[in-house]
Amino acid sequence: MHTMFKSTCLFLLMFFVGTTLLQAQNPEEIEILTETSEPVDTEKPLDDVVKKEIMNERRVLDYQPVRESDIVWEKRIWRIIDVREKMNLPFAYPEEPFFKILSDAATNGDLPVYSTEDDKFTKRLSTDDVLSMLSKTDTIMTFDPETYEEKITVVRNDINWENVKRFRIKEIWFFDKETSTMQVRIMGIAPLIDELDNQGNFRFERPLFWVYYPGARELFARHRVFTMGGNTNATISWEDFLEMRYFASYIYKESNVYDRKIEEYIPPSVDLLLESEKIKHEIFNWEQDLWQY
Repeated sequence: MHTMFKSTCLFLLMFFVGTTLLQAQNPEEIEILTETSEPVDTEKPLDDVVKKEIMNERRVLDYQPVRESDIVWEKRIWRIIDVREKMNLPFAYPEEPFFKILSDAATNGDLPVYSTEDDKFTKRLSTDDVLSMLSKTDTIMTFDPETYEEKITVVRNDINWENVKRFRIKEIWFFDKETSTMQVRIMGIAPLIDELDNQGNFRFERPLFWVYYPGARELFARHRVFTMGGNTNATISWEDFLEMRYFASYIYKESNVYDRKIEEYIPPSVDLLLESEKIKHEIFNWEQDLWQY
């Protein structure tokens, strides 16, 4: 009898406590928690057949040593690469444009860049210099609709990679008598940005910075180029692309005693391109004239 009384009291106590907790909890809160709860992804889905890491592990070979006494002829050439040409479209691939590779590496401190005061890589730019060059801050007045007050807001404007339509290439052509071959070494790359007025009209273009190419080969070897053939699995890096010269360009300057560009002694016309082709054929003919058949 005493045991049944204790069991009945314990049951009534548990029923009373459970009913009180249910009444104290707000059903709306339960609904809100249920609606806002989201599953947590433990691993990002793989947007490919396999995880591709071959490009990240690639390394480049050093250039073959060349003795100074073996160079019997040398000429410095400056070229322009226009990314709007069909052959140069990989430079403007939207997912990873070439300029974005340069700017990201420069701002992260992974790629040293140099001033455009000259093209001899004499003055290295600091990371702060690069950041101030690639992004500009401006102050504007904004209106707060709640307080009806005007306040000053700082706005950051980053350079749009689509405004970089051309690149400068500095290279050296030389004849090595040890191997009896004409060779070329790219020395530097400089992106050119279009400067626009307030109405969006083109004013002029200017170089942003110079990249010393021999020191950037390791970086370029770890970035894939989107090939024009449609094979997205092609393992062609930017180092391969530039070394194998899969780009279209024209010469705008050659080493000369006046250190002047072609446009400084030939008026803007089709003659500029003809002069560029003439310089290219002179390099080719110099090598061919060495041989006798």
